[in-house]
Amino acid sequence: MTGYPGFGVLLAKLCDRRQLDIGTLARRTGVSEPEIQDVLDGVVPTPSLLRQLGPALGLHAEDIFVFAGVTVPDDLAPLDTEARRWVPYVVKHAVGLPPEKRSELRHLVRSLPQHEFMHSPPFPQIYDPPAGPPGALLVRMLRYRNLDWMGTARTFLLLTGRYWSASTYGMVGAGRKELSRDLVVDFGTVLGIPAGDLAALTSITLPEEPHTTEPTAADMADLIWDLRRLTADQVRHVVEAAASMRTT
Repeated sequence: MTGYPGFGVLLAKLCDRRQLDIGTLARRTGVSEPEIQDVLDGVVPTPSLLRQLGPALGLHAEDIFVFAGVTVPDDLAPLDTEARRWVPYVVKHAVGLPPEKRSELRHLVRSLPQHEFMHSPPFPQIYDPPAGPPGALLVRMLRYRNLDWMGTARTFLLLTGRYWSASTYGMVGAGRKELSRDLVVDFGTVLGIPAGDLAALTSITLPEEPHTTEPTAADMADLIWDLRRLTADQVRHVVEAAASMRTT
């Protein structure tokens, strides 16, 4: 299986996908063109630059840290690892809601107060390989959406209609199972990242790039992201709210 090609290679692929030249990317990030060129040539980027590259590329900064194969800073990690058990239940109740109810639920999530980190360190990274096979990038991005393997399996089923066992995601992350085209597309749906981006990053050829993500799936990807900042008790409250919306 193909190994980690280096962040410079992945960054070049993303820039190519977005038709961004070095000058444009430098302006968007507020750094010099030589600094961008150095990264493209293999120099390890600074944490500050990685944070800036996220919005410059239309991606979350957390994902850029994952692409770079470095430790994600604590302040960018999910707040409470205990909350992950409830995330699939939010999706279960929210996925069937009409658009106005989904919007109401996201407003509720965003209105909940922000608490301090629940753990020290707030998010265990001991099992996160700094870099690895293509599948490791995708699985690690799921971890930073506060989804473990079982939660991933449940969420993928709810949003894509396809079920892969929890252990499958572990094997993908460890490089013991090849990424399939279907898996890449499904990862794109749950991560809220265009499948074409993931295909480019993992060197998987898609016969045809999927069209615009279905609105419900896009809303669910955004909701999963918003849940990262909440405690387990808060996410459980969101589960109850979503369930009640289904009956009203």
